[in-house]
Amino acid sequence: MTPAVEMRDVQKYYGTFHALVGINLAVSKGEKVVICGPSGSGKSTLIRTINQLEEHQAGDILINGQPISADAPNIEAMRREIGMCFQHFNLFPHLTILENCTLAPMLARKTPQAEAEKTAMAFLEKVQIANQAKKYPGQLSGGQQQRVAIARALCMKPQVLLFDEPTSALDPEMIGEVLDVMTTLAQEGMTMICVTHEMGFARRVADRVIFMDAGLIVEENNPEAFFTAPQNPRTKAFLDQVLSH
Repeated sequence: MTPAVEMRDVQKYYGTFHALVGINLAVSKGEKVVICGPSGSGKSTLIRTINQLEEHQAGDILINGQPISADAPNIEAMRREIGMCFQHFNLFPHLTILENCTLAPMLARKTPQAEAEKTAMAFLEKVQIANQAKKYPGQLSGGQQQRVAIARALCMKPQVLLFDEPTSALDPEMIGEVLDVMTTLAQEGMTMICVTHEMGFARRVADRVIFMDAGLIVEENNPEAFFTAPQNPRTKAFLDQVLSH
C-alpha cells in the first residue's frame, strides 16, 4: 500500500547549517507517529517540509505517492490534503471562531457557505467548543484556541494531520483538553505526525515514536520498546531527562 507520507534521503540546509540529514521516513495511512528530541534537533523542520512550509534542497517527499515540492504545479492541491496545527494557533483575530473554520474550505475547496458552516459546527462540536462559535479568538483561552485550530484543520478534511508542538504554548491545566482531542482523532484512524514533548501522549497514542538529534533520525520503535529499552545512548539520555521532570 502506498504510504500517506514518504521521505527519501531528504536534505535541508539553512545556509551552511545542515538541518535535516538524509531523512528516510514512511508513514502509513492511519498511522500515528510521534517525533521527539531536544531543541534544535530538526523535529519542526522535518514536519514543515512535509507540506513545504520549508523547502528541502535534496531528496524526495511524496504524499500518497505524489512528489511534493515548492515548485510543483499541484502544490496548492496537495497542501489541501495536509492539515497543520501550530504551536501558536495562528487563528485570524478579526474573524469569529466559525469564520476561522469556514474561510479555507470556502476559498480553497469552493465549498458553499451553508455547507462549510455545517461542517465547521460539526467539527467544533467534536472538539467541544461549538458554543463559542460566535466569539473571537481573543475571547478564548489558549486551550480553547488550540482546539479551534484543530477543528479548523479538520474542516479541510485532510488526509494527514501534522502537529508542531501543539501544547507547548499552553498553561499546564489546558494541555490535557488538547491532548484529549488529539487522542480521539487518533482512535478514529486519522493519519497523524506529531512533534511533541508529551511523552505520556506518545506512549498512549503513537504507533511509532521517533527520536531526532542533530538533524538525524537516531532511533524509532513502537512505544513500549522505545520507552522501556531504548537502543541509542542519546535516546536514553533524552528520556532520562524528560521523564525525570
